[in-house]
Amino acid sequence: MEKIIFLVPYPISAAPSQRFRFEQYLPELEKVYIIEIHPFIDTETWEKLYAPGLFGFKIRKMLRSFGRRFALLNKIRKAEHVFIHREASQIGPPIFEWIIAKILRKKYIFDYDDATWLPNFSETNARFQRLKAYWKVKYIIKWAGKVSAGNEYLADFAKKFNAKVEVIPTTIDTVHLHNQLCISNSKPIRIGWTGSHTTMHYLEELLPILERLNENHEFLFRVISNEKPTWDVPFLEYIPWNKATEISDLAQIQIGVMPLKADIWSSGKCGFKALQYMSCEIPTVLSAVGVNTQIVTNETDGFICTGEEEWFLVLRRLLEDENLRQSIGKAGRKRVENAYSVMAYTDKYKQLFS
Repeated sequence: MEKIIFLVPYPISAAPSQRFRFEQYLPELEKVYIIEIHPFIDTETWEKLYAPGLFGFKIRKMLRSFGRRFALLNKIRKAEHVFIHREASQIGPPIFEWIIAKILRKKYIFDYDDATWLPNFSETNARFQRLKAYWKVKYIIKWAGKVSAGNEYLADFAKKFNAKVEVIPTTIDTVHLHNQLCISNSKPIRIGWTGSHTTMHYLEELLPILERLNENHEFLFRVISNEKPTWDVPFLEYIPWNKATEISDLAQIQIGVMPLKADIWSSGKCGFKALQYMSCEIPTVLSAVGVNTQIVTNETDGFICTGEEEWFLVLRRLLEDENLRQSIGKAGRKRVENAYSVMAYTDKYKQLFS
């Protein structure tokens, strides 16, 4: 059997980008390939990566990660396929991509789901942000044999440097994972959002709208994240993210929200929050930014909003109309099954390795 070596940033099952970009395709790939997955950082580093301080620990761990990558080169030389998700090393220039392409002469597959050529970093590790070497992305794309891009915006950027670009959206496993449906008439009604603490800032513009709605409507605002929000609002319901309960926690939401700012970084996002909501038959409300306008047909399988008043009116309609919540939710689930599910993309995904 041929072998695929996956070079990825994070430990298995740790990061959403990995879980929903390639990990859920592994059972199908393992039927025909030998699979090896090599994270750049180990579990201990991942758990402390965003903790304040610990700079000596982080530097030692990063140096060890580089050592593991160099030790892996002989194994990479013998593999039939190499798959790189986002980058072979999280800091520094594209050393390993250059060695794989130019020295080992391997046509690797490069996969990405964010505008990673743009600066984006946590405040915790801001002092090291220059080490990210954002400029390297165009070279990683240029040297790749194939590129798998999460949306058309990312694909258009990649096509400036490489002709072999495929659009493979971030997909949902509607059979084995996102298979629990929301109960639209459950009380109290929950408006909900899920995401990491690094993206929680998108909710700041939504808070005044929720406070206004709360004057005449009873609801909870459920936030599922790895950190608790600091807002002092009586209708907040915080649920710590837990892989074991993530779908059941999500399915208790009756209205899902995905606010974004209209900037270049947001244009590169793949709409994953929306797809999660929709797969659980949760009626979804999104900002009119980037791929969101392609995922949802407004007022058919979700709602696209521009401006505070539009957000307010749409959320009010959904709070007041149970039948609307049900019809939009069911249409959203069907949209995901047909266009954004693992089943819909398995064959195209396999062709990356042909």
